[in-house]
Amino acid sequence: VANICLLAAGVMLCSIPACPLDNKEIFIHLRQMKTIPSQSCLEHRHDFRFPWRRENITPIPMTQSTCYHQQMLQQIFNLFTTENSCAAWNSTLLDKLLSSLGQRLEQLEEVTLDCPDLGIAVRKYFQGIHLYLKEKEYSSCAWEVVRVEIEKCLSLM
Repeated sequence: VANICLLAAGVMLCSIPACPLDNKEIFIHLRQMKTIPSQSCLEHRHDFRFPWRRENITPIPMTQSTCYHQQMLQQIFNLFTTENSCAAWNSTLLDKLLSSLGQRLEQLEEVTLDCPDLGIAVRKYFQGIHLYLKEKEYSSCAWEVVRVEIEKCLSLM
């Protein structure tokens, strides 16, 4: 529970306008990757236990929010560099997304911090996403559900 609170606090802190970490380009590339209408995959929806909500979040120090961003973006990068991801997406659009993610991660590496509690919470969240994809045999609808989930993550960062 404490890990979730720390994770949630990081999201809230960087959802305010003063946050220096801009994920707009990543979000745009992710949106461009949409290949099938989300409505056609409604029966595939899944609750990934997104543990944070804006209304229950209190600010934390900027160092922890930077660490949170780095952890989230690294996990998104890892997700989209899998062999199954490469088979699911248009390679040009995927390359643009990965390039943007790589650039953001390079910027964040300059201020790398140790944040084991946040890291555990983020990794657990993404393990659920990986498990879902595997259970759905990496279907097009499963990837679309995950793409929308990652959009939701980015909209809160």
